[in-house]
Parts: sequence; C-alpha cells; structure tokens
Amino acid sequence: MPLEIENLPEATREVKKALREALPNYRGVFSELEVDMRRQVEAIVNDRSAGRPVIPALPYADVAAGRISQEVIGQIKTRGACVIRGVFEPAQARAWDDEIAAYVQENHLDERLANAAEDKYFGSLDSAKPQIYGIYWSKPQVQARQSESLTRARVFLNRLWRSESEGQIHFDPEQTPVYADRIRRRPPGSASLGLSPHVDGGSVERWLDTNFRKVYRHVFAGNWRDYDPFDAAWRPDVREIPSPAVCSMFRTFQGWTALTQQGQGDGTLQLIPIGNAMAYLLLRALQDDVPDDELCGAKPGRALSVTPGWHGLLLEALSSIPLMQPGDTVWWHSDVVHAVENEHRGKGYSNVMYIASTPGCAKNTAYLRRQLPTFLTGETPPDFAPDNFEVDFNGRATEADLTPLGRSQLGLAPIMTEQAAATSQEPARR
Repeated sequence: MPLEIENLPEATREVKKALREALPNYRGVFSELEVDMRRQVEAIVNDRSAGRPVIPALPYADVAAGRISQEVIGQIKTRGACVIRGVFEPAQARAWDDEIAAYVQENHLDERLANAAEDKYFGSLDSAKPQIYGIYWSKPQVQARQSESLTRARVFLNRLWRSESEGQIHFDPEQTPVYADRIRRRPPGSASLGLSPHVDGGSVERWLDTNFRKVYRHVFAGNWRDYDPFDAAWRPDVREIPSPAVCSMFRTFQGWTALTQQGQGDGTLQLIPIGNAMAYLLLRALQDDVPDDELCGAKPGRALSVTPGWHGLLLEALSSIPLMQPGDTVWWHSDVVHAVENEHRGKGYSNVMYIASTPGCAKNTAYLRRQLPTFLTGETPPDFAPDNFEVDFNGRATEADLTPLGRSQLGLAPIMTEQAAATSQEPARR
C-alpha cells in the first residue's frame, strides 16, 4: 500500500516533535555520531590521497567459487559498496553495447526522446538528468539479467544481508527477481549532465512512514552503534509515496554493468562509501538548526538530496569509482549516497546497463505482477514515466528470448514439455 500524506509540513512537524520527545538527548547522540562519521570520512580521504582503493574490488571468479574472505565482506559492509570484475567477458559486453546502439538507431529513439515523459524525480538535484535512455526490454538487457553469472553475483550480494532477524524471515536471498531498469549512453564531451549526490528509494518517507522508522529503530532510539544497514527487518514493508522513477521493489544493492571502459573523469558514478551514513542523514534533520517543517530539503516523490548546506561533512568523502572495464559491475547499498560526475572528459562513450540486486519477498513479487504485462507488450515498467517507446520497436526481446531462469525472474510460469503436459492431464492411478 503506498504512503499518502495530505499535509506534509504538518506531518513533518508532528513526526519531528515525536522523535525528539522519544530521544531527548538527540543533540548529544548526533554529536557522537558525527565523530564517527568524521573518522570514516578521514579514512576514505586518506585512502584516496594515498592511491588506495576506497571501494573493494572482487574478481568474479572468486565470488563464483565462494572464495571471498570475511575480511573482504567486512570491508564491503563498512563501505557499503563493491566492484565485481569480470562478471561478463569484455567481448560480450562490447557486443551488447553495439547491439544496443543499433537498437536505438534503428528504432529512431533519439527522435522520440524529445517527447519523453518527464518524471521530475531528479528535479531537486543540482544538475539535469544524464543521458539515460528509457528502454528496458532490449535483448542485451534481458540476456544480461537472466545470465547465470550475474545471477550468482546477485545471490552473493543478497547473502551479505541478514535475511532473518527479529524472529522473521524477510526475504529469500537465492531468488533474484528482475527489476527492469534503463541504460545510460553518455558521449564524450558532455558537460553539466550529471547528478548531484542523492539517495534513492525514499525521501521524506524515511521519517514519516512508520515502517521506515522501524527500519531505523536503533538510530531513532539513540543506539546508532546497534544500527546494521544490512539487517533486512522491515525493509520489505516500507511504503513509498507514488511517483515515476521511485523504486517500488526492495533492492539489496543498486548496480550497473559496464559496457565500455570508464573511470574517473569519464562522467561516471561517484559514491560516498559509508555504509551507515543514513544514520547521519536521519538525525541531522532533527537538529535545532533545521526548521520544524523541514527535513534538510527532502521532497516527496524525489531523490533524497545530500547538500553542502546540511551534509557538508559527508561530501568530503565523495569519490569516483575505480576504472571499469567492459563486463565489470559496481554495486552500492540502497541507502548509500551516490552521484554522477558532471563532465565526461574522456574519449569514448560511457555506457552502462542499470541492473540491481533484488531478493525474493512479498513486496517484490507484487511488483513482478505489475511489471510482467509491460514486458509482454513492450511498455514502460510501472515505476517509470510511461513513454512506452518500445511497444513497436524492432528487435525487442520477447517471451521466446527467455531462458527458464529468465522466466522465473520475471514471474512467468515454466514452459511444460509436451510429455509433461500429457502426464499432468492423465487421470490419477489408484
């Protein structure tokens, strides 16, 4: 059930009043948390200055073989992100990039973009949208999502979470339902087309929705050291305010797959790699310098902005991801602050497919039921502005392109063989 708020300023005042009353020492608690944030920021800045990686990078072969050590897993949880290299062969990624380029060109997508529906999701951010194309059902996208290698990577990521806690099982980490998302094709020389730092998956809801507050129960109780960003309790139960481009699925990690080489300066992804930074964002809004009807600039139906005026400390840790090769993937916790560089100063295209890690749970199954018809017809998935570009596109993926795994990930029933179908119709024998 979506979250509906009739009077946002009044609701904000009431919730902030209740949260402050429940945590009388909110100033002191925030000061303690700020010390920890400063320590983490300084560690990231020092690593970056010394040329050390700020985001753990793992070989896919080690992920597939189960050779990732507990030390590395601890690093991933601390930084809230990782790179998994070589999920696809570079030749495969380049072939997909060429095929997507042909798909876009043959179907004259660039001409149609002039009439694209405006989702306004990034309307409160400093920069415009980057070159994100509203296509979801090209054959390369479908093939990548249903691949065995990417599925193994996503299962590994799902398992980093506590899927069972508070006496409940929250999700099945072995399932990887498809959340159909878009692509980015960013040409060299593009400028002022990035995205300023933000968090997806909820803005004002994180304070105003009762289930979101349960996710962050330790933070709002002042026990921020007990807050585990990887505890899934209440995560599949949160409610979002309906809006185009606001994700309705529970994502353990957001992610994308590189189709071209790209690194710092190529208009690529930036992260604030602090796994528990959301605690800082939540308590920052309760401080006395923030107006009672404000949440540090958070707006309903928009990305949650992270700005110099309210969150300057965190922004010191904003770091570009390492150099990516075609077939590499990058993943960041759904609460991790991220951005896109304003300028692409590189020589070649900076192209990616957005593919997240999503586990099996009731929330995600409900979304699959709404998403499946859009795959069958080529329409835009439910979470996005309804352009419906691909309805008449040549070369769009269809049900015939799905593997058994792909069918399962989209919520389609398995195809029965003729023998199995005949057997199922035979009368039961005594």
